[in-house]
Amino acid sequence: MDSPTITAAPGTPPCGPPTSDDGGWVVTRYADVVSVLTDPRCVVPPAEDAPEGGLAWLRASVSRFSPPDRHAARRAVGVAALDTLDPRELRVIAERLTGRILDRAASADNGGDRVDVTGDLARRVPLVVLAERLGLADSAAAVAEVTAVAAAYHPGAGPAAVRRADRAVAALLAMSPPAPAEVTANQLGLLVQAADATAGLIVAAVRHGLDAPDGLETDALLAEVLRLDPPVRVTRRVAADPLTLDGQPVRVGERLLLRFDAANRDPAVFPEPDRFRAGRANAALTFGAGPRGCPGQRHALALAAGVVGVLRRRCRPAGPAPDVPPTPLEVILR
Repeated sequence: MDSPTITAAPGTPPCGPPTSDDGGWVVTRYADVVSVLTDPRCVVPPAEDAPEGGLAWLRASVSRFSPPDRHAARRAVGVAALDTLDPRELRVIAERLTGRILDRAASADNGGDRVDVTGDLARRVPLVVLAERLGLADSAAAVAEVTAVAAAYHPGAGPAAVRRADRAVAALLAMSPPAPAEVTANQLGLLVQAADATAGLIVAAVRHGLDAPDGLETDALLAEVLRLDPPVRVTRRVAADPLTLDGQPVRVGERLLLRFDAANRDPAVFPEPDRFRAGRANAALTFGAGPRGCPGQRHALALAAGVVGVLRRRCRPAGPAPDVPPTPLEVILR
């Protein structure tokens, strides 16, 4: 691949010193983001406790939104579930399911040469594979329910989306194998986090690299796409104690908005940051860092590689890669 330029997504701030922003700070440099992610004084805004069974309960029970005194134990639950899943096996299963979906598209009566990556593959394949391996009774039905939860998982969702997510959590609990409530919650949390992040990585990899040279390994393609077009662009922390960031005093309670999309293009870490260059020495920050770094990184990359690898072998772009991701993103069977 001849080092093409991939411009930052609209809204990506420039990389520079921390800037004050309405009661908080926007953090864009690689070193500053790592500093916050690894500083125990910078905590995730915790979710409030809630009765079992709905979206609020799920958020309050997963490690992602847990306060420091509960995080380690809940993270261990998710890690234990992931330890039962071999990333190499997940990749093989994702490859097989992707192949079957393409086979059905090829034999369809409606011309069958186009495939909707967004609707048919990017979210569906990872979720079906994970749900089946985690023991849910109906992995296919779980896709729509997990998608509904993911749509309202972060603060700011509207009342209608929250109601849909409440119903979806109840349906997923009914599908889940018997286990303590906190174990089930953290296993469902793994599915929810895979819904958008892994799907976003697959779509970005197809959009930017479907026609990459065969000699470029899919794993290397994903690593650089993860940097240039991250499916998770931002995360948040709150200062639990006073601290200093690049000489700036941060007061207790101030918010810290960590911009992965900007830090991944920090020229001090990534020379010619807008250029696609596989095999860079430093890793993207998209999966986080420190004690709250994503525990499922290897599994997410394996699932994405399974899907993208098959698409690279069997499909070609439907047209030039647009500046803004289309919905749906279609490819053409070879």
